[in-house]
Amino acid sequence: MSNSENPSELNESVSHNVYFEGKVQSLGLETTKGKATVGVMKKGTYTFSASSPEQMVIVSGIMQVKLNGADFKAYKEQDNFHVAAGTSFDIICDDDVAYICYYG
Repeated sequence: MSNSENPSELNESVSHNVYFEGKVQSLGLETTKGKATVGVMKKGTYTFSASSPEQMVIVSGIMQVKLNGADFKAYKEQDNFHVAAGTSFDIICDDDVAYICYYG
């Protein structure tokens, strides 16, 4: 890493989000696809709400996901799924999972 003398770079920061008593954590960033978070989920069951459209990509592990009242479906490394804005979804992780989530 290097220190920057560019004032605009000094004002940029990475957001850190913590959910479910620290069992789910993510770091926010800007990508060529727009706003995203890179995160981890510890073993557990979680319910999330999506205020904007989301695309989740599994980086490592397997998660069971229940979208729009459908049955749970397994998503593994490199799989992805889309979540509509204004909906909630359930996730079960039997082991630790890493993911990236794109918004918008």
